[in-house]
Amino acid sequence: MLFQRWLGRIRAEKPARATGREAPEAIVVRIQGGDTALQERFIAAYRPFVARVTSGFSKRYIDRTRDDEFSVALSAFHEAIQQFAPGAGRGFLGFAETVIRRRLIDHVRKEQRHANVLPYCTMQADTEEEPPHPVEVGEALRHYRAGREAEERRHEIGEFGVQLASYGITLSELAAVSPKHADSRRMLLGVAAELAADDSLYRSLHDKKQLPIKALLHKSAVSRKTLERHRKYLIALTLVYRGDYPFMQSYLHIPHARTEAAQRREGGGR
Repeated sequence: MLFQRWLGRIRAEKPARATGREAPEAIVVRIQGGDTALQERFIAAYRPFVARVTSGFSKRYIDRTRDDEFSVALSAFHEAIQQFAPGAGRGFLGFAETVIRRRLIDHVRKEQRHANVLPYCTMQADTEEEPPHPVEVGEALRHYRAGREAEERRHEIGEFGVQLASYGITLSELAAVSPKHADSRRMLLGVAAELAADDSLYRSLHDKKQLPIKALLHKSAVSRKTLERHRKYLIALTLVYRGDYPFMQSYLHIPHARTEAAQRREGGGR
């Protein structure tokens, strides 16, 4: 599949995190000091981070409006804010990810206990028919989850295709325009991260539907020729960074630059 080839090509190492912003640890300290309004903005801004961790744990796309796992993870993120100890020598996001994974493990164990009991309870009818074997039940659940994940991925890719079309790009083009060399892919992923993290540049891209090449030349060390040659590729990557595409973000190991951009937009008021 061409889209999978594009995803496979652009998977790369995480570029360095942007500097010059207030660290999550400092924000959490302010929240623990009683700034409830900041807490609401902080949690809203880091919802993509929570979704990415949840998706990585569950090995599937997570629908933030329907999946119980996301609610469990969001509650765990709030718990991490309350329990974080700034002097423990550990970053907040790493600590939060640990708390989220622990709560998700608890949730899965609870669901598994329920699944082991439910089939026998619900199949206790006034017939001589034997209840299904636990292995059969587990296999049926796996098939159901796999089908649901595939459907959610198709839905996300479809939404991404619609957004790309507004920029004059089709999904079938992406595999063809992806750089062949890993170094080039890493370099361009870093450019896309800078573009996604800069509200002014991203607004220009969004409004004009064109890559702001002149502004990028002042911001990065990439040549005009390189930017023009990989225009469609950079636009697609930037849309993944800024969009609500947790499956693709998880698969591509999108770093916190996407989350920080969301924090500026939602925390600072659009």
